Amino acid sequence: MTAMPPLAITATSLISALGRGKAAHLAALRARRGGLVANPAAGVAGGGFIGRVAGVERHRLAPPLAAFTCRNNVLLDLALATDGFAAAVAHAAARHGPARIGVILGTSTSGIASGEDAYRARDPATGALPENFDFAHTHDFFSAARFVQAALGLAGPAFVVSTACASAARAFVDAAQLIAAGVIDAAVVGGADTLCRMTLAGFAALGLIASGPCRPTDAARDGLSIGEAAGFALLERGEDSPFALLGYGESSDGHHMSAPHPEALGAIAAMRDALRRADLAADDIDYINLHGTGTPANDASEDRAIAAVFGDRVPASSTKGFTGHTLGAAGIVEAVIALLALENGLLPGGLNIERVDPGFRAQVLTANVERTISRVLSNSFGFGGANGSLIFGRR
Repeated sequence: MTAMPPLAITATSLISALGRGKAAHLAALRARRGGLVANPAAGVAGGGFIGRVAGVERHRLAPPLAAFTCRNNVLLDLALATDGFAAAVAHAAARHGPARIGVILGTSTSGIASGEDAYRARDPATGALPENFDFAHTHDFFSAARFVQAALGLAGPAFVVSTACASAARAFVDAAQLIAAGVIDAAVVGGADTLCRMTLAGFAALGLIASGPCRPTDAARDGLSIGEAAGFALLERGEDSPFALLGYGESSDGHHMSAPHPEALGAIAAMRDALRRADLAADDIDYINLHGTGTPANDASEDRAIAAVFGDRVPASSTKGFTGHTLGAAGIVEAVIALLALENGLLPGGLNIERVDPGFRAQVLTANVERTISRVLSNSFGFGGANGSLIFGRR
């Protein structure tokens, strides 16, 4: 496999339960301050703890975009206005032209909360949904890409990836392939997922919700905490930037609808694919941001994969104890955190860990480590065996 040319990352943005903007996230990671709170709707939506973004309900879309109003798109709009991201895209559009910039986003729920509200308000006699329910602009999966493209005034290819928890990571993969093929010169990638009844109640029905704040890699971990988030990265060909996407790996083991492969074959394949594409050896990676959801099976499977590829040489941690599991947005949340680690020399130790699972072989961080690093790998492994690994590094 020929190594891919580094792909410049010229802008990023992030909003989650830790706050709005990269500075807020860096401060929370440094202070080891999590964003999980008790679920106020525990009686009807699964219990446990959640990572909720503050202020979403108060935000209003610009009048020309009002038809797109749903929690998912509002969260995306907040992320566009954060960290100077929309302005950076405008500058890129001036360089490349709006038709040469793609929009590739990941989500697993899209605006389903609007569909839930519409269903609860259906006509009791006929079952008809309310006339003001705009499925195409809210609930529909393509709504996210359609909204972001309209908000940014772009005209290139636009689509949404929905591969469960790997969705936003796979958006990087598709964007890199479109740029390599010459279809576009730049891409807005990322995604969003928002809290909704289906997600919370669904994971509760699977018995996967943690009793308290989730604690990935802990010996007594008992499940995940659902969070919401939105974020973006701007990938550009031929631009100067301090950081770049160096490689990506993808696989689909198709082992089970929800359980990870017992031998972690898909995760191993994705990480090795990323290393080959970046022309790097395992020892070249300085930090791994684990998928690490906090469920017993997921964390154990990923540990087997890390041990198979990296042994115990590379420090690794999951940051979902800070943000919760943001599902389709996890890939962009953890990509931006990986880039923050690169830029600031901060390797964030996992949160809520009392004792690392004694059966684990990976080098799991339980406290922050500060040192200069050059390359990080971020894992996103989704339901159904969809796996994605991204490698970021200094130029």
